[in-house]
Amino acid sequence: MARKVGLDPPYQEPALPLRTAKTHHLAELNVGRLLAPTDDPKVADFMAALDRINGLGKRMPGFVWMMEGSGEPGTGNTEAKIDGDPQFVANLTIWEDSASLKRFVWDTVHRRFFDRRSEWFEVLGEMHFVMWWVPAGHRPTLEEAMERLEQRRSMGDTVRAFGWDWLERAGPASAGDGLIPKD
Repeated sequence: MARKVGLDPPYQEPALPLRTAKTHHLAELNVGRLLAPTDDPKVADFMAALDRINGLGKRMPGFVWMMEGSGEPGTGNTEAKIDGDPQFVANLTIWEDSASLKRFVWDTVHRRFFDRRSEWFEVLGEMHFVMWWVPAGHRPTLEEAMERLEQRRSMGDTVRAFGWDWLERAGPASAGDGLIPKD
């Protein structure tokens, strides 16, 4: 219960309509700017690992979908440029629930590459990661995902755009294991 100054009794936010987790999946967008072009030796280890890491993700329990590039080996989705910048790349995926995404990110070899990100990516001065719930079967566009990222940048964590900390604080219902707030 939130308290707004000057209101008595204590102000309570209106309840949002709820949907079950079976009707929704968790989308995530992670963007970054490579330190060098994709064919530069500075990012060779990263580029060489893309197919392996993406393939692992696609085989994980709970994986639903990934925005794909050209399908050329070793390119991942690096063709999806942000603002026309060939070094600004995006990863957009959908998972059945947060536990599935969390297992892939933190409990697989992906973690080792995540820990090495400073070798390949610039440190961005703004938020570069966002999650949100999508209706099962929906495949967000990069434009839609960037809008969610901008919402998180401008408003912080909300039910429409959030990060890991908010998801953890929200508890199991918002984590996809029970009820999910309707947009």
